[in-house]
Amino acid sequence: MPAGVGPAAAAAPTPAALLQAGAERGVADGYPGVIGLVRQDDTAQYVHAGVGDLSTKVPADPKAKFRIGSNTKAFTAAVLLQLEAEGRLSLDDTVAKWLPGAVNANGYDGSRITIRELLNHTSGLPEYANGAFGTQYALNTQPNQPWPPQSLVDLALSKRAPVSAPGRQWSYANTNYVLAGMVIKAVTGDEAATEIQRRIIEPLGLHDTSFPTADPALYGNYLRGYLHPVIFYTQDVTVSNVQVYGSAGAMVSTLDDLAAFSRALLTGQLLAPAQMAELKSTVPMDSSGTSGYGLGVEHLQLPCGQWAWGHNGAVLGYLSNWLSSEDGAKQVLYANNEFHLMGGTQGQRDTVNAAFDAFCAL
Repeated sequence: MPAGVGPAAAAAPTPAALLQAGAERGVADGYPGVIGLVRQDDTAQYVHAGVGDLSTKVPADPKAKFRIGSNTKAFTAAVLLQLEAEGRLSLDDTVAKWLPGAVNANGYDGSRITIRELLNHTSGLPEYANGAFGTQYALNTQPNQPWPPQSLVDLALSKRAPVSAPGRQWSYANTNYVLAGMVIKAVTGDEAATEIQRRIIEPLGLHDTSFPTADPALYGNYLRGYLHPVIFYTQDVTVSNVQVYGSAGAMVSTLDDLAAFSRALLTGQLLAPAQMAELKSTVPMDSSGTSGYGLGVEHLQLPCGQWAWGHNGAVLGYLSNWLSSEDGAKQVLYANNEFHLMGGTQGQRDTVNAAFDAFCAL
């Protein structure tokens, strides 16, 4: 019998079946709902498990909108790369060139940090969204409270003095992308949300994607988001403060739109060749040699040995992830409608491992 032919080979689960099994495990682990998408070339298959609304018990809809969190970062990075291609800035410009005085406290100096170091998280700047601030965000009692970007930067700078010089090591911080959004405004005169709408959302026809700048509500067909606290009850956090993350994590999208965007980004539809090279030029995220961070995108070696581009997004009530091959032909995405600002849960492990397995099976 030829190799690869027979009952065992015929019974091998499909990529969609692997992702579906992971969605079901995620719900068994406690997620209200999980949705997913597996795409090979232009053929898409959708999976779902659980509910999109705990009160109505409506099934989780893989076409529904959700908050994409830090998947916003790739959109922000793409705009800055486009601006560089237009000759309006250089990624090697300092932060101080465009934002004089914005980073100038507690030993930090914006004249020593470049835009590139913001985008690849080697600036050395601290994270603002932790500690008491993170607790306040999680309580979700003030979804309309204004958070001007500079106030978030100031909060970050007050956290601690520098522990490494810019460019020396990778350390993820939303502060970097808040500043990136501020640079977009300094260069163009428009908010990052406006530029992302004009340069990316509209040209790609991402009709279910938006960048809310103040309104904390969701509209249309969307997953409700939940928070499982340590004790007491599950909280509906669908309406939450988008100003907390802004150009680092405020956007709303769908699996289909996020797949279309990531494919367009990786295949050069949005960027010139020089900027594509910069997008995919990575710095090590750790010492394992299995992960690198480009400009708003990650490059990961999966357990099966294959490499994929991707990113995740985690904001109050929502956790999502996308994976794509270099040519955009193979894509796996999923979203869960619960996130309580802590990592390492069984649900998180089961859903991401299923995504890896599905990608490797494509």
